[in-house]
Amino acid sequence: MQIRLAAPLQSDSIVDGEGIRTVVWTQGCPHNCKGCHNPSTHPFDGGFLVDVDQIISELKSLDNQDGITLSGGDPLCQVDACIEISKASHELGLNVWCYTGYTYEQIMLNPKQKRLLEYVDVLVDGKFILEQKSYDLYFKGSRNQRIIDVKKSLETGNVILVDKYKDEKVLDDSYHKPEYMFI
Repeated sequence: MQIRLAAPLQSDSIVDGEGIRTVVWTQGCPHNCKGCHNPSTHPFDGGFLVDVDQIISELKSLDNQDGITLSGGDPLCQVDACIEISKASHELGLNVWCYTGYTYEQIMLNPKQKRLLEYVDVLVDGKFILEQKSYDLYFKGSRNQRIIDVKKSLETGNVILVDKYKDEKVLDDSYHKPEYMFI
């Protein structure tokens, strides 16, 4: 099986989910969000093909990673390959975050996409909306997006947000006090 990537795997990311992560940048996205920070990942014929086994082999060779992040593009457009990569990541002891322009509710209506959620720990869902963009958000670009605890959501049948990311301020107020300001 192959997957179309926009870029090689990116290890040691600290901005694409919690902890130190390796990002799988998928190619192809139907959402074309205005202001997207990865517009080069939108064309479905861009990027390059790589065997999923090669991705898994690369993941096995990495050290000091807490998890992987499926991003792009939209990983749900290559769901079968992302399922295999996510299953292998869990077997390696890595957690899985996934960014998608689809909402959790939309995914639940698509049996193939829903199957990927069985192998995802945290889902950041929803299209990026430029008018709701903020730099004060944890691991997401616009206020409409949600950081979802997938396992709890699947268990309860309701969307359950990751508690520690409900507060939208990245920095607490003490950071803004003069003694902490760097000039």
